[in-house]
Amino acid sequence: MAKREIYEAKTEKLIMPIIEQNAFELVDVEFVKEGSNWYLRLYVDKEGGITIDDCELVSRAMSDILDREDYIEESYILEVSSPGLGRPLKKEKDFLRSIGSEVEVRLYKPVERQKEFTGILKLFDKETIVIETKDCGEKIFLRSEIALIRLAFDF
Repeated sequence: MAKREIYEAKTEKLIMPIIEQNAFELVDVEFVKEGSNWYLRLYVDKEGGITIDDCELVSRAMSDILDREDYIEESYILEVSSPGLGRPLKKEKDFLRSIGSEVEVRLYKPVERQKEFTGILKLFDKETIVIETKDCGEKIFLRSEIALIRLAFDF
């Protein structure tokens, strides 16, 4: 397991009591390097949408835990935010909640000369995703082919 994955897993474990106590949902944890800085990002949500005050509550509580536990060797910046409109589907509960919704699927490599597909999420399992497209009908993708899958949104 990579150091990044260890940090993310430990952070997820430590943040869960705060998340559960406040009836929030932990959408994702990322430990990433951008430029010369490392970021520990927590994406949280709740029914009706997360607020800045909610993010501040999680950030303050998690900062105290991170100071106490001190398990991340690198210097980093803690960020707590909403997953936003372009929220990726990562966990089983994300897929369950999105059955019947329109999703965007981006592939690593083209399939039939196309890397992006939009359709209604019909089925999923550990290996595959099935969407119903307007043009091509039912499309089945291996999860290993998918670079990103998220809810589609129109403006």
